[in-house]
Parts: sequence; C-alpha cells; structure tokens
Amino acid sequence: MNKKKALVIGAGVNGLVLSNYLQKSNYDVKIIEKSKNIGGACTPDNTIINNKNISFAKGATVLGMMPDFIFKETGLSQKLKIYSPESQKVVYFEGEDSEVNIHKDPNQLQKELSNKVGERGSVIDFRNDENKVINFIQNGYVTGEPPSLESAIRFLGKDLVDMWITGTARNLLDYYFTSEKTKLYMGMTVIESSPESIDSKGSAFIIPLMDSGSVFDGYWGYVKNGIWQVTKELGNINKALGVEINTSSEIDNIDNDNKKVFTKSGKSYDYDILVFATDPLTPTNYFENKKLKKTLEVKKYTGTSGKVTAFFKNKVKWVNHNHDGDALSSFRFIFSVDNLNDFEIKSQNAYKKLSYYEPGYIQVYCEGAGQRKLGNKEPFDKLIFFTKNISYDKKGIEMPEIHEKIKSKVFKYILNPEDCVKSVFLTPKDMNQEFYFPEGNIDHMMLTDGQNFDKRSFSEINNSFYNFGDLSDVFYCGAGAYPCGSVAGTAGYMCYKNITMHQ
Repeated sequence: MNKKKALVIGAGVNGLVLSNYLQKSNYDVKIIEKSKNIGGACTPDNTIINNKNISFAKGATVLGMMPDFIFKETGLSQKLKIYSPESQKVVYFEGEDSEVNIHKDPNQLQKELSNKVGERGSVIDFRNDENKVINFIQNGYVTGEPPSLESAIRFLGKDLVDMWITGTARNLLDYYFTSEKTKLYMGMTVIESSPESIDSKGSAFIIPLMDSGSVFDGYWGYVKNGIWQVTKELGNINKALGVEINTSSEIDNIDNDNKKVFTKSGKSYDYDILVFATDPLTPTNYFENKKLKKTLEVKKYTGTSGKVTAFFKNKVKWVNHNHDGDALSSFRFIFSVDNLNDFEIKSQNAYKKLSYYEPGYIQVYCEGAGQRKLGNKEPFDKLIFFTKNISYDKKGIEMPEIHEKIKSKVFKYILNPEDCVKSVFLTPKDMNQEFYFPEGNIDHMMLTDGQNFDKRSFSEINNSFYNFGDLSDVFYCGAGAYPCGSVAGTAGYMCYKNITMHQ
C-alpha cells in the first residue's frame, strides 16, 4: 500500500506535533521551514555577559499549556526533564504591604483571599465550575472533536455554557466574586495573548482555555536547559521516525491542481495533503480565494504582550518571601491596577495605541530558580517579566524608558536589584519581525468574538474544521486555529485527527 504524501509548511511546535502523528500513521511526511532552524517561536536567543555566551528563551518561555497525552505520545516525555513549582503563586498589588498567596487548594485560597482582599464570594464554586469546563475542553483535545455549542451544552448544560463559553468575562467574575482584586487575578488571562475586552461576548471562555493544559495539571513549569528543548527534541524524534525536515526553504508558488510546491531554491515537492502550520495570513499568498482572503483581512490580530529577560550575577532574593528552592521558582504577578474598570481601560488604551505602555500587570517567571531545581547550573540567575499593555508601535530597543519602567516595577519587590547585569526587552513589534506573528500576537489572532471557540477555523467545508477555505486537501493548524497557540501542539494534534478521520 502506497503511503500518502503529507507536506507540512512550518516547523514550529504545531507542525512538529502534526508531523509526528502523521508519520506514525503511515504517511510520508516532509516539512518545509523558511527559517534556518526549526522551532518557530520556541527557539533560543543568545547574549554575551562577562565574555560568556548565555542562551535564553527568544519567544515561548514556560511549559504548561500542552496536553499531557501529546507530551507522552510524541515521545517528548522520554527526552525532557520538566518541573513545576509546588509552592503557591504570589501576587503583589500596588500599595499593599503584603503579598497574596495563590494556593492550589481552593479551601486555602478561599481563606487567603478572604483575609487579604476581603473576598466574600466563592472560590470553591468558581474552581468547581471551571474544572467542569476544563474537562469538557480537554476531552475535546483527546478525541480531536472540534468545538461546538451543541457538544458544550450536552456536556455542561446551558447555564454553564451561557456563563463560561458565550458570556463575558466581567459577568463571569462578578457572578463568583465580590473583591475587585480577586477578579483581577482570576480574569487577567483574558488579555494574556491580546487586548481582548472583558465585556466582549465569549471573553469568559479565555479563562478556562488558558488553564486547559495538562502537562502540569493546569499549571506552568520549566524545561531543563530551556523551553526550546521541546522543539529541538521533537525535531530529533521526528527525524528518527523518518520525517524529512527541510530548513531555509521558502515557498515560491503552489500548484494545487497538480499537487506540487515549488521553493525559491528551485526544489519541488509533491503532496497528497498540504498543511500550513504557520500564521493564518501566509497561506492566502498562494491560493486565489478572494472570499477567504477578504475574511482574513478583517480578522483582528493585535497583540500587546512583551517581555523583559533579566540576568542577575547572584540569586534573586524577594522581599518578605521564603527563600527555599521551590518557593524561589514560584510564579509571581505584579498588578499596577486594583479594579476591573482600570484593567479594562488600560488594556483598551494599548489596543487603540493611545500610549506605548499602559501598566496593567506583569507575570514573573523565575527561570533561573526553575533551572536550579532541574539540576541545571547556569552562571546567571534569570527572571522573565511577561508584560501586558505594550502597543504595537516600536521595537524594544527603541523604548529604553519603558524597558526601565518595567524593570523598576519588578525591582520594588527584589532585595538585590543591583545584581541585575543585563536585560533584553522584546515588544509585539519584535515578535512580529522575529516570528512573523501578525501584529505581534503570540496566538496569531485575538481570542475575540467571531474568532474564538467554534469560530476559530478557516474551513468552508462542512464537518472538516481544519481545512483551509474550500480546499479539501489543504489544511491549517497554526496558532490561529483552535484552541490557540498557547495550548502548545494541540492544533497540530487535532488537525491530524481531522485529516485521518476524513481521508
């Protein structure tokens, strides 16, 4: 029996996951990658400090939003050492003397929020209902079933669907909580990848979606030697399986009638199925589909997330906090607002480009401490400040004053800020130029009404969610597909299920 030829465009995590599964399902898989290295946004950068060459995460930073079964079935679990802090997350609010500890146990968290921010709602009810929605989402990942309101209602009932899937984030948070600070923490992921309004229809769904990874049971963690080991090792696994990976290979044109792709270097590739694991705009360059092109042109792509990677010559010491190894690797969140209205205003100001930076919140990834827990000895401690509300205007190197403002905000909570010897600032503009993210959006498209949940598809073919337009043999599984790029590798797996169910 002849193997079907699958040609995958893009060697980021989705393209690599898809290729892994297709190759093991008796397809002959080839990958074309425009860059000289595989990995997409999951790649390392390098800097020189004291004559030492230091690697750090260029794009993707932490692991967590990947389904556990993908981690295992691809073979990654046999190749990577990973770790997630057991210690609670820590939240700092502007003007508060003490931090808020986000315990994993809902009962402990209920007490903490009651004592620290006067919460009178129910954390326990929120977590219970969120877990029901997450179970629904994760069940869809495993089965490869595309999202639909009908299946959501069957699984959850109409009341939960109205609140958690089609409802607004503001209404969801107001239903469970009384404290504005609780609402801020529980709702901050609504704008994690884009400046989505908390009043937008369907914005509530982003909250459970961003907790739907299962490698660490809904939490985040670190990969020994760096997150880029995920794509590096997956590339090696795929090559061992027989996948042919062609880097520095840019498409010139596509002849879909004769099933051929021609590259600018003069090579050509035959295919039976063609899959784009790229941004959603790239495929439209090669097919004459005016309706699809017009649809994509009016989609919303804006991203407002940036990050600072800071290097310290000694271990970072936090104000008023436990300094054991696990606690030092805990994730931290620093808020510059104390209510949902200001949160919304600042997010939308960045979206509307009313200013270059609107302080909202910063997530701090304690990468150096995480690496130490994994047994990786590095010459400098490392913190990453994942920062919200940076408008899509300028590269980080063009905004030194904002770079310093972000650092100084975090340094208020650090006892030894003078040990910071270097830092690198990347903005949405950098993300666009480095990784081809449309308008710097880490998930390629905003998770907004009309392009989230069951609408996060470009297919014009009934019952085939991951096809591209009306082309029966062309598919799309990049970060613009459901669920989104943040749930690493999942669109690639679900596209694989779609292909094998319909081929």
